[in-house]
Amino acid sequence: MKRFTQKITSTTNHRLEEKIRGHLDDLTKPRGSLGRLEEFALRYCLCKGNAVAMLEKIKFFTFAGDHGITEENITPFPSEVTCQMVANMAAGGAAISVMCRNAGIDYSVVDMGVKSDLHDMPNLIKKKVGYGTNNFAHEPAMTEEKTVEALEQGFILAEKARADIIGIGEMGIGNTSSASAIYGLILGLDAENTVGAGTGSSGEFLERKIKAVQKGIDLHRNAAGGDPFKILAHVGGYEIAGMTGMILGAASNRIPVAIDGFIASAAALVAMRLEKNTRDYLFFSHASAEKFHRDFLQKEGIRPILSLDMRLGEGTGAVLALQIIQQAMVCYSQMATFSSAGVSNKE
Repeated sequence: MKRFTQKITSTTNHRLEEKIRGHLDDLTKPRGSLGRLEEFALRYCLCKGNAVAMLEKIKFFTFAGDHGITEENITPFPSEVTCQMVANMAAGGAAISVMCRNAGIDYSVVDMGVKSDLHDMPNLIKKKVGYGTNNFAHEPAMTEEKTVEALEQGFILAEKARADIIGIGEMGIGNTSSASAIYGLILGLDAENTVGAGTGSSGEFLERKIKAVQKGIDLHRNAAGGDPFKILAHVGGYEIAGMTGMILGAASNRIPVAIDGFIASAAALVAMRLEKNTRDYLFFSHASAEKFHRDFLQKEGIRPILSLDMRLGEGTGAVLALQIIQQAMVCYSQMATFSSAGVSNKE
């Protein structure tokens, strides 16, 4: 794991922070009046290690994969929906596709582990590590070798992106179950605490989902032993591992990442447990309506950018947050200052 984390350093720099705050306070506005936009600009500049950082190039990636846990009849949607939605995303018809297009954000969907083979399409990146995971209620979801391969693919994509900031989201029927198991094993919680409706599980579907996730937690607790990498391998997914790798690759190159909702946050949790300084580079975009996500954010002391009762996934919350961060940096880099504009500053 060292090769994925050895270059990640803390963004803490008191001298630089003082310089950034000084510039924010010199902008032609009452001090602090841009609220959290000033926080976002400060954090972005600290990520870059530069008081005159620019935010121009944004890239967005939706990672996709199928999950063997769906064999437990935990969702009303068949796993074929993953492949169909990936094609829809690549063709530009999904929510995340139209939102990125409207915002002028470079968008790609990444096949990390979809059960079916997809034909070549614009905006589709093929990095398939496997054809869906194993059923973690009975065996490890992935081998450690395949998990490393998925991490590597995400890591390399981040390095090659050459972006100022990256956004990530996901698509995969059954992946809320994997995320719930990751939260449970890392944070020491039972499935009743972490499992929610996901793509619409209710009634008997939800009951089976809770039982399946708990079975997985119980089965893998001792073997994983609290190791975040082993937890990822035992109950995660190819797309979750890909997102984790992208987070680590971005942080290694001082590229901040906008994290989407419940599942992307599970990938972020793994990354943060692998290297604590990773957290400095993460912007948690929104509090999902999915059960437990707000509890997770609170437990970790994270204040998300938005709270819109969203639970679609794909990255739809993250793309909104990216636009807010972008506006924060527009103000930071383009507003006049009191010292340059000849405006009296009463403060």
